[in-house]
Amino acid sequence: MAIYPWDFLSRSSWFSINKGLLYSPLVLSLLILLFINGFLKFKHRSHRNPPPSPPKLPIIGNLHQLGRLPHRSLRSLSDKYGPLMLLKLGQIPALVISSAKIVEEMVKNHDVVFSDRPSMTAAKIMLYGRSDFFLAPYGEYWRTARKICVLELLSQKRVQSFRFVREEEVASLINRIRHECCNGRSVNLSQMLLETSHTISSRCIIGKKAKDDGNFGVFAKRFVRTFSDFSFGDLFPGLGWLDVLTGLIGRFKTTFNEMDAFLDSVIQEQIKSSESNILDEDHSKKDLVQILLHLLQNDQDTKLTMNNVKAILLDMFLAGTESTATTTEWAMAELLKNPRVLKRVQEEVRRVVNVKGKVEEDDINKMEYLKCIIKETLRIHPAAPLLVPRETSARIKLNGYDILPKTRVLINAWMIQRDPQVWENPEEFIPERFENNTIDFRGSNFEFIPFGVGRRGCPGISFGVSVLEFFIANLLYWFDWKLADDADCVSLDMTETFFIAASKKLPLHLVPSAYCS
Repeated sequence: MAIYPWDFLSRSSWFSINKGLLYSPLVLSLLILLFINGFLKFKHRSHRNPPPSPPKLPIIGNLHQLGRLPHRSLRSLSDKYGPLMLLKLGQIPALVISSAKIVEEMVKNHDVVFSDRPSMTAAKIMLYGRSDFFLAPYGEYWRTARKICVLELLSQKRVQSFRFVREEEVASLINRIRHECCNGRSVNLSQMLLETSHTISSRCIIGKKAKDDGNFGVFAKRFVRTFSDFSFGDLFPGLGWLDVLTGLIGRFKTTFNEMDAFLDSVIQEQIKSSESNILDEDHSKKDLVQILLHLLQNDQDTKLTMNNVKAILLDMFLAGTESTATTTEWAMAELLKNPRVLKRVQEEVRRVVNVKGKVEEDDINKMEYLKCIIKETLRIHPAAPLLVPRETSARIKLNGYDILPKTRVLINAWMIQRDPQVWENPEEFIPERFENNTIDFRGSNFEFIPFGVGRRGCPGISFGVSVLEFFIANLLYWFDWKLADDADCVSLDMTETFFIAASKKLPLHLVPSAYCS
């Protein structure tokens, strides 16, 4: 004979003693409320339509499926589960978008909902409580910081004001390479590009060359490396205490304190210079510290604090240095692997410069094929393959699926820019695809988004591209290039490594020979 739970309950002594209590109006009301609540929860769940998900493991979810190159691993998963996919990274739900069409729907219909950033341990400690620009929560402060960055720091006018810095530092780079030419030695072009990019950024940000202040170079490199360290608390919120045991929180705080003390000394130096009236009165040549201090002291509407100033300065360094050097490195590697393309672009650069014997930034506007090279490099090698993570702020429906609040969002720009339905022969380096083609990388063409899209797209495009163009034009004008030890360029190792940016795993060692015009 079957025995049901209610049979056991009806026969229990507790039920006999408390039968009257169960039938009381108060208890009956509570039971009805519990029933309604359970029904509503069931109804809510039954109406949820989450995106497809790969099978998960207990505790870690889908973390094991990311691999060393997450953008490539996510492409394999998206090929199987679709262009909108829900993963579980530890305890964090993560939405992966791998389609230009879905990105367009996101930006045009739900951009505000997708404009928040996840709260990361490193950003909270090392970026003054997330009071920077790139990782700040979406809201009034972010709008103020964005306005400052766009209008005062990264506008086309401001980018042009730093032209003299680019010219001086690239000329220094060319002289260093020329010196190696005379000795017949190969050069580690990857390292040289990183150092020059680092120096350009430091001069624009703090008004000093990195090599003139050893502390800044040391602190900045350590800051970037430490910032990207794995944090248990970011993926397992209940296990944040493990970051203390592993020493991660201590490393975050130590590195932050070093950089904070350095920035304090730079700012105090600028303030003393201002009090002594020895600052450059030419506003167009002021560095970013001077501009931000001016806003701090004279613009009450911005309501900036000193910590905000320092956080924004760090943003400028983190966003611009490594990505520019990495993209230049990829461009030079692709040119060496494609001798036909290298020959054509080199002929264009030298024809435009002609007998002047010096590359000027105005010349670059006449180098149409060079611009195609840069676009193709950004397409096939975006510096941030998954862009900067976002987080949803409300429940919405995207591509027919329900997306809950507090869902982390990863946009696989690397996969979108290699979509065979959009790009012909997407795995091949073909700059000609951009000839007589109006598609651009500034966020309006959703199939080409190396700098992101929408409100949270990168505002520093003009700054980064100006350095990138000037790097490549000068390297191609002044030198002919080949691999060390006369290695076959076609077999050049193009393996990636994933860190702050997706860079070449092996540095680019090349032998330059001076060009005689």
